[in-house]
Amino acid sequence: MPTWDSIQYLQFADQRTRPCRDLAARVNVATPGCVIDLGCGPGNSTAVLMERWPAAQITGLDSSPQMIESAQSSYPGQTWVLGDINSWNADGKEQFDVVYSNAALQWADDHAALFPRLMRAINPCGALAVQMPGHFDATAHRLMREIAAEPAWKDRFPPSGVREWHVHNLPFYYDVLSSCANHLDLWQTEYIHIMPSAQAILEWYKGTGLRPFLDALKSDDQQSEFLESYLTKLSTAYSPRADGKVLFPFRRLFIVAYAAK
Repeated sequence: MPTWDSIQYLQFADQRTRPCRDLAARVNVATPGCVIDLGCGPGNSTAVLMERWPAAQITGLDSSPQMIESAQSSYPGQTWVLGDINSWNADGKEQFDVVYSNAALQWADDHAALFPRLMRAINPCGALAVQMPGHFDATAHRLMREIAAEPAWKDRFPPSGVREWHVHNLPFYYDVLSSCANHLDLWQTEYIHIMPSAQAILEWYKGTGLRPFLDALKSDDQQSEFLESYLTKLSTAYSPRADGKVLFPFRRLFIVAYAAK
């Protein structure tokens, strides 16, 4: 898994938290008793759940010790667990009214097996609620891969490539979940983030999508060189508007799957 930096991630806390709020608002479970936030990061998504369901017992789980430490520091009264989503609740003993995940499951393995397993952790009338980025082939991601494949760079990365995030399309998740959910709510939204510059887009991805590429490089100098090449390409691809601002489209997928009574 990539390494994570909560300070870098939270540079864009408002933009990252907005889809989290949009997902929580659509979950039609009025008074859940227990909720888990899978991939809670520094706790910004868990804080949204605390606002949405103030009477619920809410647990945050993340595989990054640094993220859990940040979450504990910001919200000391909550329950925080260090753990991997891929192996979480493998024995099926834990049950929740809402299993929630905001921008985390794209790093998890084998969605065809994972999503039904998460449904089995939901109490009757509860819900699995998931938001993931849905723009793997967007310009900003394509440019990372293009640079890594250039002759000057390809030998600096593993022959098999870096472990990037992955998602499928919404019909895939319908097929995976329709047999184990009572009903499904699926949608996608493209947010248009107004950024001060192309440099801001680079800073955004330094907290997420660039992590596997940077972690694979052997020195700070190589990382700096890669980021310089990336910024050059970003500056061409995301040209400023008349006021100097840059429009940064970001598509996200939303899934709410409800358990039967």
